[in-house]
Amino acid sequence: MKYELHSIITRQEYTRSNDIKYVAEIQHLGLSKFRVLKDTDSYILRNKINSQFKTWDNQWERQEAKRLKDLKRSNNKAVANEETLEAQKVLENLDNILTHTLKIDDTIDWSTLKDKSKFQEPNPKKHINEELNNLPIPVHTPKPEKPYSNQFKPKLRLLDWIISSKKRKKKETANRAFQEALINWQSKCEKIDEKFDNEIEWYNTQIKRINEKYNKLEEKWKKNKEEFYIEQKEANIKIDKLKKIYLNKDKQAILHYCEIVLNNSTYPEYFPKDFELEYNPENGIIIVEYMLPTLEDMPTLKEVKYITTKDELKKYYITEAKKRKIYDEVIYKITLRTIHELFEADTASAINSVVFNGWVNSINKATGKPVNNCIVSLKTDKKEFEEIDLSQIDPKACFKNLKGIGSSKLNALVSIQPIIQIEKSDKRFTESYDVAIDAEGENLAAMPWEDFEHLIRELFEKEFSNNGGEVKVTQASRDGGVDAIAFDPDPIRGGKIVIQAKRYTNTVGVSAVRDLYGTVLNEGATKGILVTTADYGPDAYNFSKNKPLTLMNGANLLYLLEKHGHKSRIDIKEAKNILKQKE
Repeated sequence: MKYELHSIITRQEYTRSNDIKYVAEIQHLGLSKFRVLKDTDSYILRNKINSQFKTWDNQWERQEAKRLKDLKRSNNKAVANEETLEAQKVLENLDNILTHTLKIDDTIDWSTLKDKSKFQEPNPKKHINEELNNLPIPVHTPKPEKPYSNQFKPKLRLLDWIISSKKRKKKETANRAFQEALINWQSKCEKIDEKFDNEIEWYNTQIKRINEKYNKLEEKWKKNKEEFYIEQKEANIKIDKLKKIYLNKDKQAILHYCEIVLNNSTYPEYFPKDFELEYNPENGIIIVEYMLPTLEDMPTLKEVKYITTKDELKKYYITEAKKRKIYDEVIYKITLRTIHELFEADTASAINSVVFNGWVNSINKATGKPVNNCIVSLKTDKKEFEEIDLSQIDPKACFKNLKGIGSSKLNALVSIQPIIQIEKSDKRFTESYDVAIDAEGENLAAMPWEDFEHLIRELFEKEFSNNGGEVKVTQASRDGGVDAIAFDPDPIRGGKIVIQAKRYTNTVGVSAVRDLYGTVLNEGATKGILVTTADYGPDAYNFSKNKPLTLMNGANLLYLLEKHGHKSRIDIKEAKNILKQKE
């Protein structure tokens, strides 16, 4: 891995329920790419970080390989053919985006999620000999040759033999010279021995120091190794636990699993491949907020030719019309492919329906400012979807047949209203979250039904009066009749609107939606709105497709309340307990 190109900044933050969420801001310095990753589990967050850096590193290596290759290659026919084949392969891969996933089993093999790696850090002690061998070994300096007395014998002449005093004097001088030489020799030998002893002492001290140093390093290494395998074991236990609670349909486990599924899905590297998920365990609906590529992301190179006369490469591109057609097809294929992967991988049978909302970051041509538009929205049930043979369909026709919402030309990036959307500010599908109205902290799901109907009528009075509309309230009735009738003066979308309120703690079934539709027809209304504190089942959403009906769940209700300056909360579990005690 290109660690020198990685930048990681970590922190912790708290959710509304005071749970710790681990956050990592990661950046690849080579690619100049940045992403913020979050998770409530630090180990899973680390896997996300490693996975993202691995993807980026692969991109960087390919980019660098291409850059180096570009520096070396010459403009010739072989290069033109190579680039043409590469361009055609890129376009072919786009065309095969949907069929590619049909050849793959998207089910997660839990064993592959486990860390089976070995501790890679080598024992530092193996380098001890290198350092020991670099120590200069003490060498005893040779001692000078010892002087002998016969080396200092005096040279006597004839006169010295005749005069005994001269002979004696010369012998005494020679003896003194010998004694001085002997003393000097002894002094030199002592210094040599002392120097060698000092070097031996220093050498032994260094050996001891090096051994102590590497013993400490080895101890630290052993500790790191032990901690690595302990952490690995704990992480693998978490995988087993995740599998178990996933099969038990735990909400967070379902989300983690689906996130793994979609992260495993391979797309061209120039695709954003960014998404958010939310899951409602009560009705088995999973919402996918998916970031789609822009029109500018689409490859346009079709062919490269080598022009002999000009000794240059000339590139040919697909037409703008062809580019827009490819873009629309790619968006439909991504939509169907994502839904297919989630349904196919659903071994826990936890997903009844998938809602796919496709978003695109673009520039508003009128204002020049960045916008984020939802351009496709599709909700489909598993049974309905699995009856489709994706290898034989026309993606657009299939999308339309499933009652998907999107403009006739997706490349125009016309913004649409998602069928169901993750409300980030209101935590859609969470069973308890803080908001309030009039009485701080009141649980709407536990309100008396009369008060709830009155609240809904009052709320829509504020909503429609802002647009010049009028709301006439009806007499409160527990039988699920008309709770309010709104008159919207807008010449296009206006008319008579029937509003019904359902203070429920269980999923609203299709019968309530059918009743509302019948009321709309009987009243001659242009639209019907059903409001509940809970949520709706897949059949209810399916029935409302292509009908003048709006289904507002608890999250939508809280959002509308907050819009008009009121705060409350919805806690389904608490409401069930309260209502049970009143029975």
